[in-house]
Amino acid sequence: MFPTLFILLYLGHLLADYPLQTDHQAAHKADQCATGWAANLTHAATHITTCAAALTLGALVLDDMTMSLPVAVAALLWVGATHAFIDRRWPVARWMKFARQQKWAQHGGAAHVDQTAHILALVLAALALAA
Repeated sequence: MFPTLFILLYLGHLLADYPLQTDHQAAHKADQCATGWAANLTHAATHITTCAAALTLGALVLDDMTMSLPVAVAALLWVGATHAFIDRRWPVARWMKFARQQKWAQHGGAAHVDQTAHILALVLAALALAA
């Protein structure tokens, strides 16, 4: 069941990060002000909503997919919270400095590290759901 759960969460992630993320959210979600926090939290809420919709659809359509509601709620909150944290951008910048990847960061590497961190959070959520 883990692969199915991960694919559904990843689909929700892709939908929230690309077609459903507004230009305003993308431009301001890391800003250190009320507008930045509003953009960040609205974007994180979109992740929770799309992942919840994907998991619900999977539970309705697939015979072998069962989940505990409390675990599903916890996993969705984890997805939203980790997404909000990672998208503040400083965690990725700090990691890349620690890993001595400043040149790669200057040439677009931060986007890859960002997405890898999001996927790690999704894997952990899918593992919790499958357990």
